[in-house]
Amino acid sequence: MKKDRENSFLARCAYGAADIYGGGAFVVIGTFFTVFLTKALGMPPALAGTIPLIGKVWDAVTDPVMGNITDRTHSRFGAKRFYILIGSFVSAITFILMWVPLEQATTGLKYIFYMLMYMLFSTGFTIVMVPYNALLPDMVDDYTLRGRFTGVRMAFSAFGNILAGLLSTLIITDNTESGRYMLVALIFGAIFCIAILITFFGTWEKQKPVIKISMKESFTQSFTVYKSRCFKMFILIFIFGQAATDFVTGLAVYYIDDVLNAYGGGRFTYLMGIILISQFIGMLIFNPVMAKTDKKMPILIGFPVRIIATLAMLLFSHEGANFTIILGLTFVIGLGMAGSSVTIYAILADMADVDELITSINRPGTCSGMATFIRKICAGLSVSVIGFLLAMVGYDETIASSGLRQAASTQSGIAYIYIFVPVILCIITIFITAKFPMNKKEFEIIRKEIARRKGEDNSQITADEIAVCEKVTGFSYDRLWKKENALKLK
Repeated sequence: MKKDRENSFLARCAYGAADIYGGGAFVVIGTFFTVFLTKALGMPPALAGTIPLIGKVWDAVTDPVMGNITDRTHSRFGAKRFYILIGSFVSAITFILMWVPLEQATTGLKYIFYMLMYMLFSTGFTIVMVPYNALLPDMVDDYTLRGRFTGVRMAFSAFGNILAGLLSTLIITDNTESGRYMLVALIFGAIFCIAILITFFGTWEKQKPVIKISMKESFTQSFTVYKSRCFKMFILIFIFGQAATDFVTGLAVYYIDDVLNAYGGGRFTYLMGIILISQFIGMLIFNPVMAKTDKKMPILIGFPVRIIATLAMLLFSHEGANFTIILGLTFVIGLGMAGSSVTIYAILADMADVDELITSINRPGTCSGMATFIRKICAGLSVSVIGFLLAMVGYDETIASSGLRQAASTQSGIAYIYIFVPVILCIITIFITAKFPMNKKEFEIIRKEIARRKGEDNSQITADEIAVCEKVTGFSYDRLWKKENALKLK
């Protein structure tokens, strides 16, 4: 019965459905939130860019707390599924509130209001995504099966990206009309709620003993996950890989509108459609590649190709450029972008096992909480940096809200940001991914050693296996499986 359930394609689809929210929400926010604030409401870009940054400070509190709350909760549904159920409604409401238009308010009042709404959204996202990211290790133990579940999840994430990107651009035909953003919010609030509920009803979760620690200890425990060599390198891959994607989606409106002067006529929708559909195709390509090679390969293959296509955009970043060629290069870029999502979420499912070997505590909620925290930092910092960079190249919000074009120097500056920042981030991501110390062989050794420590395997560890355990964890073998590793930062 258990094997039938784990091998069910419908179960994988039910598990993946919630990532329509995980992927789609940030496409809408990354593409349009700064645009909403600057072009529709007339907020200065540097000021608008600080709102997500402040939201990330709030996440430093909520994400670790949520991870530990999840690990300390008992429910007949399973702790993680219980919070996924609650979060289905909270996430929809908090997403909608971000887009309530305050057109007549002062700049100061707008700033305070949208900062608070962003913080509420971040809290709603935390309630869903921290337990969701921690759910798979408590559903499936097998390394390969986890990869298959993750592959389907990434397909749903890509579908969420496509749906969010295309539908929102079809509705927001005039980026200075605030009411269009609110309509998008209402539609996607309903879609996200339904998708998360599908995951709740279609998944399962192993019941485990509740971890009993104080709230004060929970903060310390949250940050001790970074003591793992694997987790530290995984986080760096997450930061730079996802930031490389966020810069493309976050600057796409400005690139099309201000550099190419091609926002009208549905061309922005075409560009976003190409980005999102090519990511979906890329995930379909990379998932079997990953299954036959290792979890690092999607980035190691996809990112070099993406870099070449991105640099080629330099030749066409001006008004009147051949838009068909731009769409073709964008398709290649989107294929490469898919590599980071496939690799990152496939690796994430294994981080709790490495952490358990170090600490003797199974705490997937804590690992997930800190990974979700980092994901939101990536998204928030990307939006913030985009705002600052736009200000640096002379972007004028008054001109923007009037529907006029920016100065020629500003147009060139936007083009250089759109091209060179993602290239630099891709190069860094490739370098770190190549050095990541765990593939299937190492994972199986880690799982086997955990079984030995629990008394479930009587075999003797070999010198080669000891070396693998030390390379993956960053700890000497005699310091592994100690609860104190979870309780002290040093």
